[in-house]
Amino acid sequence: MDVLMKRYLIIAVLILFAGAGTTHAQKIGVKTNALYWATATPNAGVEFAFADRWTVELSGGWNPWTFNSKKNIKAKHYLVSPEVRYWFCEAFNGHFVGIGGNFTQFNIGGIPVPGLFAPAETEGIVLAKLKNSRSEGWAAGAGLLYGYAFPISRRWNLEFKAGAGFWYSEYDSYETRPCGLFRGSNVSKSFGLTDLGVSFIYLIK
Repeated sequence: MDVLMKRYLIIAVLILFAGAGTTHAQKIGVKTNALYWATATPNAGVEFAFADRWTVELSGGWNPWTFNSKKNIKAKHYLVSPEVRYWFCEAFNGHFVGIGGNFTQFNIGGIPVPGLFAPAETEGIVLAKLKNSRSEGWAAGAGLLYGYAFPISRRWNLEFKAGAGFWYSEYDSYETRPCGLFRGSNVSKSFGLTDLGVSFIYLIK
């Protein structure tokens, strides 16, 4: 799993810097996802235009919090997400489509959130059946995305996006309580939501 994580991060960084190395007096955007902040997860990303209608992005988030130590309610995780986008008008303006990926390691439990990536009768990838269990492991996903961005000032843009695709996850399940009993190891393969964002973008160039 550590080898897989390292390979994923290396590929994501190479994609990012490949785009950065070919920028030709294009825009660079620094962004943060407001929906992700709603889960108490600090997050940021950077996006480069390497052609008139093409951009590449690398974003990530990290949640280190335990919300209730007595009940062991937590949403601890980190997430790395590379993307390549095609814009129908021009980079950072208007409608776009793209391909995105995700890699996350998580330790989440005690949160009554229904399964977003798998049927409710299975534990899913990250968020299924968490009210009465704690899940610890990793997940990787990839999918197609669509979005729209528009300027709200000379340097600031507002962006909406959503994506869907495939998730693969390996994780262990425990009782939610601290030092809860081990329930078993799981492997999950499913289709579902892979991206959702309402982001504020600051344009550097």
